[in-house]
Amino acid sequence: MSWTQVRYEVADGVGTLTLHRPDRLNAFTVEMAGELGAVCAQVDADDAVRVLVVTGAGRAFCAGADLGDRGAATFDPQRPDRPAARETIGGLPRDWGGVAALPFAALRKPVIAAVNGPAVGIGATLTLPMDIRIAAGSARFGFVFTRRGIVQEAASSWFLPRVVGISQAMEWVATGRVFDAAEALRGRLVSRVVPDAELLPTAHALAREIADSTSGPAVAAARQLMWSMLGAASPWDAHRAETAALAALGAGEDAAEGIRSFLEKRPPRFRAPVTEVPGVPPWPGRPDDLR
Repeated sequence: MSWTQVRYEVADGVGTLTLHRPDRLNAFTVEMAGELGAVCAQVDADDAVRVLVVTGAGRAFCAGADLGDRGAATFDPQRPDRPAARETIGGLPRDWGGVAALPFAALRKPVIAAVNGPAVGIGATLTLPMDIRIAAGSARFGFVFTRRGIVQEAASSWFLPRVVGISQAMEWVATGRVFDAAEALRGRLVSRVVPDAELLPTAHALAREIADSTSGPAVAAARQLMWSMLGAASPWDAHRAETAALAALGAGEDAAEGIRSFLEKRPPRFRAPVTEVPGVPPWPGRPDDLR
């Protein structure tokens, strides 16, 4: 497919999605939101893709919403020149951050964010549904919404406290300040910081380890289980779902190959496609008020 604000390519089981408005520091637009969702749908449906790496073109990951000529209309739903999402939730047009970010949550493939340069506003919240975040030394993060008179978006009120804890999340959101990669690492927003030149090689090496060494259905089920169990009421919920998933996957061809390769002391050759696993509900489920 042809994209105008992102680039997407696949090589050896790894997809790379690049936000591509380098002249605007990859500032976020309505058009970009739609393209991100479309790429996620393509990744999810393509058995040739095992892992997705997301990064930005040029010297930024994403510098936030492109205010452009609309100014405050970017956030004001009463302004007629503000484009509205076609779907509604709670009776209101969906926020564009959620439109862009939640497709990453719904993916059955693991997602690695390779954050180069500024990741501010939606540039920061967009990464939260991704599974692993790696930062370049030049990366800068900012949940700057309160400094613009609004609140955080992209379902980040759910994601951010679960990723970094409520105290750290509130410090960053309440101050709205921009902070460096070292602070992001201390606050566990990112798992590691690497020199700028090593960012994409590091992210792709991790993606290759997943793609080359693991079962696609097993990783997909594990991803859905891990995220969905963050909201479970009891460990019994996890036990119930894991029991069902183990029964389904244990009878599959990848489990047999995993055991054979271990006994034969060779790398596994997993071939099963990513499918829904009985007992592991799709996550996140579609709410009743999404129209």
